[in-house]
Amino acid sequence: MRMTREKTVVQLTYLPNVFPVNCYLVEEEDGITLVDAALPNNVKAILQAAEQLGKPINRIVLTHAHEDHIGSLDGLKERLPAAQVFISKRDAKLLEGDRSLEEGEPSAPIRGGVPKKVRTKPDVLLQDGDRVGSLLAVAAPGHTPGSMAFLDTRNDILIVGDAFQTRAGVAVSGQLKLLFPFPAMATWDKRTSLETARRLRDLKPSLLAAGHGNMVLQPQQLIEKAIQAAERSLAK
Repeated sequence: MRMTREKTVVQLTYLPNVFPVNCYLVEEEDGITLVDAALPNNVKAILQAAEQLGKPINRIVLTHAHEDHIGSLDGLKERLPAAQVFISKRDAKLLEGDRSLEEGEPSAPIRGGVPKKVRTKPDVLLQDGDRVGSLLAVAAPGHTPGSMAFLDTRNDILIVGDAFQTRAGVAVSGQLKLLFPFPAMATWDKRTSLETARRLRDLKPSLLAAGHGNMVLQPQQLIEKAIQAAERSLAK
């Protein structure tokens, strides 16, 4: 996996030039928080990257429960039994393979690859405003009902899962980029995604770190353009 560092965050990318799948190592004084778990065959590469940093992975935080974000979870947990696993309370249902909607949610079907046989149970069910080390958990529904983003409060780096994509250009989840359409195809509710994008914009991130695509420094203008494109699309 390709390693790219920006301050306290290291992006690990599988197949960067073909079908980029990202996860992130966030350095803390007491170890590493892994954000997302990529694909099942990425266990060894993730562990080797942490070894290069010289710190243990002691927390595994999931932005959402799609298969390309939780693929290595069971393999990592087997090797790191002391590591705590975090996911939103809402997407914990998806982690168990439950696609059912909750009362009051938009009626669109939950899309994308939802796991069926994950053995690992989360230790902590996150809610908006919770803290995981230096990370602030921010509710970011839309791609899935319980998606979350994580803001590194030390430097305003924002890890967004699939609330945005940066591959083939910055886009709000659900807005189709023909050169990389897959996040849009796996999005649950476009209008909820747009509301989330506005909220994440208002955090004024110094860097945007998405599940698919390169990290983007000083992303405010590109985020604003992506929001405007989503607004136009949904107004049609």
